[in-house]
Amino acid sequence: MAGGPLIGVSTYLEAAARWGVWELEAALLPAGYPRLVQRAGGMAVMLPPDEASRAADVVSRLDGVVIAGGPDVDPARYGAERDPRTGPPAPARDAWELALIDAALAARVPLLGICRGMQLLNVALGGTLVQHLDGHAEVVGTFGHHPVKPVPGTRYATAVPEETSVPTYHHQSIDRLGTGLLPSAYAADGTVEAVELPPAEGWVLGVQWHPEMGADVRVMRALVKAAERPPTTP
Repeated sequence: MAGGPLIGVSTYLEAAARWGVWELEAALLPAGYPRLVQRAGGMAVMLPPDEASRAADVVSRLDGVVIAGGPDVDPARYGAERDPRTGPPAPARDAWELALIDAALAARVPLLGICRGMQLLNVALGGTLVQHLDGHAEVVGTFGHHPVKPVPGTRYATAVPEETSVPTYHHQSIDRLGTGLLPSAYAADGTVEAVELPPAEGWVLGVQWHPEMGADVRVMRALVKAAERPPTTP
């Protein structure tokens, strides 16, 4: 495919961002996400929040979908009371990204969830979250690192077969796994660090860490490879 597969990356709205003399509402995405897609051989497009009813049409025009990191998922989405340490809800983003996940799963478009994206994938499939754990966000506003160990035989282990140190910044994690999801990597403390659906369900992977903040492109390259369309015959 000329230019590589088209990979949509979810993004979000901020009430105000400044550039030049302007301070306006903005659709934002940390530059690490599109750069990682590009380094892995894909073409990146931003997917700012929209009406959930439009998600299937959007996904139908893409070769792959990335659900980016960001704020905590609203505990109401998985039937839990809010922990005092859980961040404020982002209802528009929750609704849009859940719709993107549902559309990608239905259409079997390759899907990668990053941090919040993995947690939201778990919630979309009926799972729940631990609303606070210590040790995975070392300094406020600074990414830490810790090792993750792949589960042999999984899609993640095929892409990254060895234990690696990954960039991490989160305080929530998977509690009960969503329907069909399999754990494919763990941290030393037993935290589930990656999940996936069986191959028969399509290419679906979630990672708890932030590959866009590191040099290792193998996870994104696996998504881009899965998103490649076979060449058309003349």
